[in-house]
Amino acid sequence: MYSKKWTAGLYLLPAIILVTVFIYVAIGLNFYYSLFRWSTYSEKIWIGIDNYIRLFRDENFWIALRNNIFFAITSVTCQVGFALILAAVLEQKWLRKISGFCRTVFFIPSLISISVVSLMWQLMLNPSMGFFNRFLKAIGLGSLAIDWLGNPKTAIWCVIASSQWQFVGYTAMLFVVAIQRIPDDFYEAAQIDGANALQSFFYITLPNVKEMLLLNLTTTLIGAFKTFDEVYIMTAGGPGRASEVLGTLLYRTGFREDAMGYASAVGVAIFVITFALSIVQIRMFDLGNGKGGKA
Repeated sequence: MYSKKWTAGLYLLPAIILVTVFIYVAIGLNFYYSLFRWSTYSEKIWIGIDNYIRLFRDENFWIALRNNIFFAITSVTCQVGFALILAAVLEQKWLRKISGFCRTVFFIPSLISISVVSLMWQLMLNPSMGFFNRFLKAIGLGSLAIDWLGNPKTAIWCVIASSQWQFVGYTAMLFVVAIQRIPDDFYEAAQIDGANALQSFFYITLPNVKEMLLLNLTTTLIGAFKTFDEVYIMTAGGPGRASEVLGTLLYRTGFREDAMGYASAVGVAIFVITFALSIVQIRMFDLGNGKGGKA
């Protein structure tokens, strides 16, 4: 018995070391560095929580946080809510003959590099040669054609739209896998009892995909607060700071302004937000399943 435990421990040891060094130690060091004022070629000066005081007084931080919240709300609505409905529709009996083709079509965008998708949307949204403005002009709505990425009111929403287009199909396929594990007998019994498609969805599908729902909610929310690539490529946080998110704020502060201590504080804020959201969701699902006991 003990030899088996030691053998399993030896196999796990390399992974434990890697996770400890590159995740837990890195997180600890980031917390530590956030208590200093320092740049790449300067000594570290202890300032305590001054970086956090500056963070909460920084208007750009609140703009970035607001944009991340917009990103999170839209992503949960589309990548979780709409994706679940899409998966339920794809698993309907009358659609199963072409559901394989539909799943492939919806899943393909998630296989494309984020950089490629961002550049593609940037070209489509180009004010002079982009598809969107040309389409609007072609159907007689040329007055609505604007510089989508150059307008402070629309820039962040265009970036958010590109992300939804890319990942809705991916989360829908995860829901499809969860729905396929539900026995057909459940739906047949509900149909005999007179339940319609909507009732079957709420009373059979939804309760039986709770684990996948939690997974998609957690990864989607964490992804929304960690987003960087699409924003940096499409707008670089502009115009001005209109589409700034926490990721681009961290990059701008750390690598352009060389305020590494303050950038570490931004990194801590991202970690705390995503960690807190994950814990809240897990606790909510535990309570919903009747498992919420004493901590």
